[in-house]
Amino acid sequence: MYILELIHLLSALLWIGGMFFAYVILRPAIIETLDPALRLMLWQAVFSRFFPWVWGSIIALPVTGLWMSTLLAPSFEQISLPIKAMLIIGLIMIALFVYLYFKPFRHLKDYLVKSEPQAAAKQLAIIRKIVALNLTLGLVIIAIIKLG
Repeated sequence: MYILELIHLLSALLWIGGMFFAYVILRPAIIETLDPALRLMLWQAVFSRFFPWVWGSIIALPVTGLWMSTLLAPSFEQISLPIKAMLIIGLIMIALFVYLYFKPFRHLKDYLVKSEPQAAAKQLAIIRKIVALNLTLGLVIIAIIKLG
């Protein structure tokens, strides 16, 4: 059980912490220091390095979470409300990331290859909104679990 908890916690910290760093620290620094064209290329490079870690997290989190839940409660009805909330919000976060990855991120890369910075910037704006939403949902999960 401790190994499952460790994997679960590290996966959540990596994903939520990465979003926090990107949104709260990196984004303002990039805006202050780089020209818009360079910003787009840097974000594409950052996402290309971060997203494989997120894929690992979105595999590890439901696997370890469900595994731990089945060890604690034999049926879904017996799982506590905070754990159910974490599961539902986590699935929403995963769905948002999958959409982000296969739509705006893919379009961002395509527009950068085609040298269409305005179109790429629109995709980056969509990504930013999804990251902000997912970061908020991740922080809500932490609050629910800590308070629940």
